[in-house]
Amino acid sequence: MWKEFKEFVNRGDVVNLAVAVIIAGAFGAIISSLVNDIIMPLVGVILGGIDFSSLSIQVGEATVLYGSFIQAIVDFLIITLVLFLIVRGYNRLQAAREQEAKEKPPAPPGPSPEEKLLAEIRDLLKAKE
Repeated sequence: MWKEFKEFVNRGDVVNLAVAVIIAGAFGAIISSLVNDIIMPLVGVILGGIDFSSLSIQVGEATVLYGSFIQAIVDFLIITLVLFLIVRGYNRLQAAREQEAKEKPPAPPGPSPEEKLLAEIRDLLKAKE
C-alpha cells in the first residue's frame, strides 16, 4: 500500500494539484484585498458613503453581517470571472493547436507495390551491369 501511495503522489497530478491549491489560496487573498480595500470603498462612495464591511442587522442577540456577505459575493464573482477568462484562453489555445494539426499536409504516401517492383527490377539491372 505504501508503494502504491508513493507512485500516486509521484505521478505528477497530485503535485500539480497541490501547487494549484497553494496558488489559489494566494490568489484568493489578493482578490479579497482588492475587493475589501479598493472596490468596496469605491462602491460605497458611489452609493453615498456606505461602508459595506459594517453593514449588519441585529436579530435578537445575533448580529447578521450582511455587508461581509456582499463582499464575499464580490470576491467570488471576481475569482469566477478571472478563472473563466483563463479557461477561455486555454480552450482557444487548444482549439488553435488542433486546427494547426488538422491543416498540416499529410505525409507523402509510400511507394506503391508497382513502384517497389520497378525499383527491384532497376536494382537487379544495375547489379547485372
